[in-house]
Amino acid sequence: MRLFHAPGSPYARIARMAVIELGLEDRIAVEEATLRDPGSVLLPFNPVGRVPTLVLADGTAVTETTPVLMVLDSLVEPPRRLLPGAEAPRALAAYGRVLGMMDGIAVWNRELRRPEHERSPGVIALERVRAARIADALERDVAGGGYVVRDAGWLALVALLGYCERRHRAFAWREGRPALAALFDTAQARPCVARTVPPEGMGGTAASG
Repeated sequence: MRLFHAPGSPYARIARMAVIELGLEDRIAVEEATLRDPGSVLLPFNPVGRVPTLVLADGTAVTETTPVLMVLDSLVEPPRRLLPGAEAPRALAAYGRVLGMMDGIAVWNRELRRPEHERSPGVIALERVRAARIADALERDVAGGGYVVRDAGWLALVALLGYCERRHRAFAWREGRPALAALFDTAQARPCVARTVPPEGMGGTAASG
């Protein structure tokens, strides 16, 4: 099996961390792909051109973070569910909240990468307020004992904060959020985190999904 990713994508990083966390590195080759590139090695497998994309042994290409996690969970015996199900609504809600913030950060980052005269101040203001609101909610969640289980919600949160830390510094997410900062800092020692650190700088968006 092959997992295509882009180094700057927090969505793909979730899948990369999951491969390590589940001990699947000997079964899945992790390969880098370019995005928005008509010559990308990804396109013959996935015409959508998004990451993460997991190509199965029979050639089936599973794309988008949540479906990829579903497949990865199914490969482990005995089963270890990173992705919460309907029987764990609070964990599922925690995962969804982080993905929602990630989507907004992607929009904000995309606007900042446009030439200044093409940017939408309204979109930037909206996403800045949204990000702060969700980050405050996440701070309360973490301070209240949430995100302690290393499941999909934890992986997504670490990937999101890592993206903000290194590639979206317009958002000062640490300010006034000590519990969130402590969770992120502690997570850096985890092998799945340390081995998937994204590159520095503003050289890319949060694509894909």
